[in-house]
Amino acid sequence: MYTTANNRLTQLTQILSPIVNDSDKSFAQYLLQNPTFAPNPESSLNPDKPFKIAIIGSGNWGTTIAKIVAENALARPHLFSHYVNMWVFEEKINGENLTQIINQRHENIKYLPGVKLPKNLIAQPDIVTAVKGADLIIFNLPHQFLPKILKQLKGNVPKTTRAISCLKGLEVSKDGCKLLSTYITEELGIVCGALSGANLAPEIARGKWSETTVAYKLPNDYRGAGKDIDKLVLKACFHRPYFHVNVIEDVAGVSVAGALKNVVALAVGFVEGLGWGDNAKAAIMRVGLLETIKFSETFFPQSQADTFTAESAGVADLITTCAGGRNVKVGRYMAETGVSAEEAEKKLLNGQSSQGIVTAKEVHELLTYVDKLEEFPLFEATYQIAFGSESIENLPNLLNTHA
Repeated sequence: MYTTANNRLTQLTQILSPIVNDSDKSFAQYLLQNPTFAPNPESSLNPDKPFKIAIIGSGNWGTTIAKIVAENALARPHLFSHYVNMWVFEEKINGENLTQIINQRHENIKYLPGVKLPKNLIAQPDIVTAVKGADLIIFNLPHQFLPKILKQLKGNVPKTTRAISCLKGLEVSKDGCKLLSTYITEELGIVCGALSGANLAPEIARGKWSETTVAYKLPNDYRGAGKDIDKLVLKACFHRPYFHVNVIEDVAGVSVAGALKNVVALAVGFVEGLGWGDNAKAAIMRVGLLETIKFSETFFPQSQADTFTAESAGVADLITTCAGGRNVKVGRYMAETGVSAEEAEKKLLNGQSSQGIVTAKEVHELLTYVDKLEEFPLFEATYQIAFGSESIENLPNLLNTHA
């Protein structure tokens, strides 16, 4: 029996070596000890036919994820189709189409300049063409554009397609709050997980090491190892020597953490812009983490508390986002200059969105609907400051911590 287990470990280690060559044996041991992660890993990594992957979105994060996936398609031709489509919202750069520039120069000169992209990454201006035949669709664009995108995709995506959302935000209405992955599932009828973590796109695009969290739960209509996307296939899709992936099942926790960290980072930018120092920023992060966990427990009780403390998608992402990134930049610039959020985004972000502004508004609307504004003082204060009804100088009084 011991020999059989040893043989299985050796076989698994060899099978996994192209995927996680920095920790093959430990990951193989993990699979043996946790059979629900991948019930039949040998078959998962030897599919009936290679899985085809498409990315929706080509901003700096969308292009970075597309680069990772295309690299893995080259490294694992038995597992993934050679060409990876990336849908690009067509625009002109000095008279040339952005898709043409990407496909000819292998560089997204507007949103990820200076980073060479794999030649098997194909920029597609037509979204239906981009997703045609895809087994896995990765959504990675500002979440306010999602309704329009889903309307274009409706009827063009088979129900057996799987999806991962890299979007940061929530879908809010008077009826409550839903995850963007849930919104995608409801609109397209496909199962959708989430990816989030301490991931600043410019660093990852240049091969600087980081971690991320992928959340995905096998659906009831899972077709079996080698025939369908599962956790091991997702790890193989995203894992690189410089981008380490942990796959869990807590889609709600990963999604909420990824959305609300942008609101907290906006508030950190406010106090940074006033020169209040590291102590004030730490206070904002502490309160922000507590309110994020409370928000998740309130609106998504199925979420797991340890996602916020043990995973890259939780406190690690919060720290990274609050240390830099576009939300901090926007908040800081607003504090330094007194301009509106819209003006700050226009000045600093080259046509991209900070996400924190939009999410702060959505959270405010939700908390207003359910009469819970007073239970989330940081989120509400950030909204009031962002939209001009409160001053940043009054933030300590609005939080009223330990009063």
